[in-house]
Amino acid sequence: MKLKKKAILAVSTAFLSMSLLSACSDNSSAKKSTASESKDKQVTIKFYNWDNEAMAASTKQYIEQFEKKNPNIHVESVSLVPGNSLETLKKLDVLTASGESIDLAMFPSSDTLSQRAAQGVLEPLDNLYKENKLNPEDEYYVNPKYKGKYYGILNNVTTNFVLLNKDALDAAGLKVPKAGWTWDDFRDYAKKLTKGEGTTKQYGAYFHTWSLYANPVAQVQFKNPFMTEDGKTNFGDPSFEYFFNLRRTMEKTDKSIKPYADAIGAKLNYRTEFFNGSAAMLLAGSYMIKDISDLNQFPHNFKTAFAPVPVQSKGDKTEFFMGGNYLAVGKSSKNKDAAFKFARFMSTNLTDARTELPGWKKGDAKPLVEKWISGKEKNYDVDSLKYTLFSGDIKTLPASKVSITYASQLDKILTDGFSQFILENKSAKDVQKWMVDEANKVIKENENN
Repeated sequence: MKLKKKAILAVSTAFLSMSLLSACSDNSSAKKSTASESKDKQVTIKFYNWDNEAMAASTKQYIEQFEKKNPNIHVESVSLVPGNSLETLKKLDVLTASGESIDLAMFPSSDTLSQRAAQGVLEPLDNLYKENKLNPEDEYYVNPKYKGKYYGILNNVTTNFVLLNKDALDAAGLKVPKAGWTWDDFRDYAKKLTKGEGTTKQYGAYFHTWSLYANPVAQVQFKNPFMTEDGKTNFGDPSFEYFFNLRRTMEKTDKSIKPYADAIGAKLNYRTEFFNGSAAMLLAGSYMIKDISDLNQFPHNFKTAFAPVPVQSKGDKTEFFMGGNYLAVGKSSKNKDAAFKFARFMSTNLTDARTELPGWKKGDAKPLVEKWISGKEKNYDVDSLKYTLFSGDIKTLPASKVSITYASQLDKILTDGFSQFILENKSAKDVQKWMVDEANKVIKENENN
């Protein structure tokens, strides 16, 4: 990172000092001494996150590398709720409300970031970018704004794809899908990949309990998962009725996916469902690339293939939403420059410390991925991995112009609506109308506040 140079200022100060009267000269020397002490002053910044054991090891490397280059800045990593970003945000809100000084924090989405920006607890980054002669649009793929100001530094990107058990595919005589396959194709694959009964049954696919799986069409193929670009709810989109009915058919008729009630009741883990062979396909994201070769944590003996997210209809654009984690500087921080400096270091670092794809435009992710899988190629269908991540057949959606602070409320409406549909056997049309009505209430309420 290019640092702001102060050489000219230092020379000018020295020249002026020699030109002053002796009394003033003594005063100037005192000021220079104070400035030097301030520059070299040791500061400590706290970095709030949700690191689990594996993530903490990565963060530790980041900190060690950073402190080696910046000996006057000490970074303390604080994992509030290991492995749980949403619970971490709740604790972070409590700390903020109690007056705790927040230097730097990680956020799991642009919406959660915007919500805190609206509360006035985050520092706009515009001046920090300007002081460091940086244009964020040239630096990062996604740059969240709230009321025209930048608030988040994209540390890593999450791109969605489908993981497939390559051994199961081969046994069923199925090829690894390419960009442009549809959710109806996905359903057909799931039927053909389903085999066995009882506790040893292999389902064709697994859909987890998150809102992502209620309607991936909206969650992955729309610029904003909850809103249209003109600021209205997207819950009235035809894709909701389509995907809800697809889910019900796969669960009730095809019996190619594990029932939603079982996923909730047994608190199933999506990673476990795929790696233990209970499901042959899993809609997931780039955060799972390294998991595939971690046989100690996720023991399995099959090769994993990769496919782009299916589209709703043949011929639909293969453009997908890019998510990620964002670093934000706290408004209450007394060391904003140091916090920004560490955030920039983390987001542009492509060393062994990095375990996820970078959000930095100027960093080449291909060597990073090759390094991750080096010596472990037997676990990966390498060609399909590289195709899914780097093929020109797959595009990234441009960032949405819509920024809302109430995404969590809309997310709950979607989850509740899908639960009514799949558990209470209500019609998709009735549930969709309820979702639209509820979303409009939330939008109206927030617009009036």
